[in-house]
Order: sequence, then structure tokens, then C-alpha cells
Amino acid sequence: MGVKKFVKKGLGEMGFNAGGGVINWFPGHMAAASRAIRDRLKQADLVVEVRDARIPLSSANQDLQSHLSAKRRVIALNKKDLANPNIMPKWVRHFESFQQDCIPINAHSKTSVRKLLELVEFKLKEAILKEPTLLVMVVGVPNVGKSALINSIHQIASSYFPAQGKNKRATVGPLPGVTQDIAGFKIAHQPSIYVLDTPGVLVPSIPDIETGLKLALAGSVKDSVVGEERIAQYLLAVLNTRGTPFHWKHWNNRRAEGIRYDSAETVEHSLKDLRSRRKPLDKSSVLYIEDLVAEVQHALYLTVSEFNGNVEDENDLECLIEQQFETLQKALKIPHKASEARLMVSKKFLTLFRTGKLGPFILDDVPDS
Repeated sequence: MGVKKFVKKGLGEMGFNAGGGVINWFPGHMAAASRAIRDRLKQADLVVEVRDARIPLSSANQDLQSHLSAKRRVIALNKKDLANPNIMPKWVRHFESFQQDCIPINAHSKTSVRKLLELVEFKLKEAILKEPTLLVMVVGVPNVGKSALINSIHQIASSYFPAQGKNKRATVGPLPGVTQDIAGFKIAHQPSIYVLDTPGVLVPSIPDIETGLKLALAGSVKDSVVGEERIAQYLLAVLNTRGTPFHWKHWNNRRAEGIRYDSAETVEHSLKDLRSRRKPLDKSSVLYIEDLVAEVQHALYLTVSEFNGNVEDENDLECLIEQQFETLQKALKIPHKASEARLMVSKKFLTLFRTGKLGPFILDDVPDS
């Protein structure tokens, strides 16, 4: 596949080692957190492993899998609103074929989180008969939405047990073999079920460069580690080899000839507004972003449709991506003389992808049965 050759040829020189091995950017506090998680896993009656629905395999913490597979576990594929809904059922069936419970969720949706908690209680039925107090542990690599899930669980738990809503965390009382400083939320009574939070931990070794790039694209690795330009190049390689711009042609048919945004007022707009879901965008901002997305999609469609090379050839693919950076600069209205134009193009393009404005994607391929 062209993208794999392109990754190896053009993007291979970075902090990821092709054969895995230690990565020098693995922070010391993450190593300590990994040890703490392994210790606490011994006490957990069930584990909710949160993964990014766009990268169901790449977002797994491989160093913990041997420990997690020995526990009752539910894999929560978070950010399902950003993932391709046509492919998601295939991933659920894939995990179920290994007798592994899996549920796609949106951590910002209370309805979605309640379904997850119902599954957790169902899975604990056996243990409920034996234990008066049960512990559920939530684990996941950074930026899979674990904190959003914990916050939603906290709000739901506070509606069940108002007293603990006054505190940021409800402390679990003294339990046999469990330290008293573990914080969690009570979600059920008789028996008592507590949900415990854990730090986001990234594995100290990554199996291959492409897995590292997928983690970076989803935001689980800091942009500064890999570089926004490299991540944007990888995203373009994926879009081109999948023929995604041709699908955009159909989606944006009414704007196929290109659009221009004109407002009666001079309004300052920024893609940064997309990164915070807390404040709703005003109408002019929504129109601006919609038109910007349509321009970006139309620009990439034109470059691919007029391209005479073979996207499966890494050299041809590299040439196409170079052309696309130029067209994206125009579509994103970035000044030609800007000294950091390429970096600005990469940042804006990645923001559109990460906020789902370019459409829903799943970057991992479902393994053959």
C-alpha cells in the first residue's frame, strides 16, 4: 500500500523506532503511573478500557494488555461521533469474536454513558453475589476522552447519590488491601460499586511508525513530538490512498464549483473555536467553517482528480502531497509570504480533521478473522 511505503520513506525519521523499542520521549511520570495502575488493577473487579473509536487497535496500551486480558473488561470505543458509523459495527463484531465486550460511546452524551454503566453492572452480576463492595477501574492512553467519561460518570453518580456531588471526588472508604487515598465515584448501592479514575498513560514502546502517526493524528502524542507538518502529510497520504476526496465531490456537489464566504459584517473567526465544545458557535462562525471545509475538500478533490501519477507509488504520492500543501494554503487563506505558512496550513488542517469537520473516519483496518 502506497501510504505504508510513504510513511517508511518520507516520515520514518522521527522518535518512533520501526521495530519498537524504548522511545526517549516517554515521561518519567508516565512510567510511575504505569506501575501504579498495574498495582491497582489487582484490586479491580472490572476494567473499562477507553480507546479512540478512530483507532481501536492503535489506541490500546499494549504494555497493559496482558494484565487487562486477565480481568473482566469492557472496551469503550469513545468518540464514536468522529468515527465512520458504517465500519464501527465491524469493529464491535471483531472484538466480540474474541469474547471481548465492546461498546461504542460518546463520553459527552449522558445517554451513551448510562448504556456503558448498564453493561458494567450486567458484567458484575456474578461478582455482586460474592462481594459487598466492587471496584471498576477506568484506563486509557492520553486524549482518548477518559477525563470526559469520568466527568460524565461523576455527574450521573451525583444524581444517584447527591451527597458525593458536593465533592470533586468521592473517596472510597477503607477496603481490604486497598489504600484509602484512592478516589472514585459511587454509582450503585447494595452492593456498592465505585468507579476509579487513573492517569492517561502512553506505552513506552510503539510497534511501528504508522501506529505512532495514528496516535499523533488522534492527539494521543503531542504534536511537538512528531511535528504538525509530518502529521498533516500522513493524513493527506491516508486521504489520497483511500480516494476520500472523490467522496467529498459527491457530498459537496452543490458547492463543486468552489465557494466564497462573504459577510455583511467584519467578523473575526478562528478554528480555535472548534477545540472547545463548551461554547456554541454563532451563525456566522458556523457558516464560515462550513464554507472553509467545503473549500478545503474541493481543493483536495481538484488536485487528486487532475493528478496523473499513481497514489500507490510513494514518490508520486509525495509529489501529490506537495501540490496539496500549496492548494490548502489558498483554501485556508494563509498569506503566501507568511514565514510559517506550511506550519499554519498543517495546524488548521489537523484541527478540521480532529473536530470531525472533514467527516467521520476510522484509521485502523479491521483485522482479518
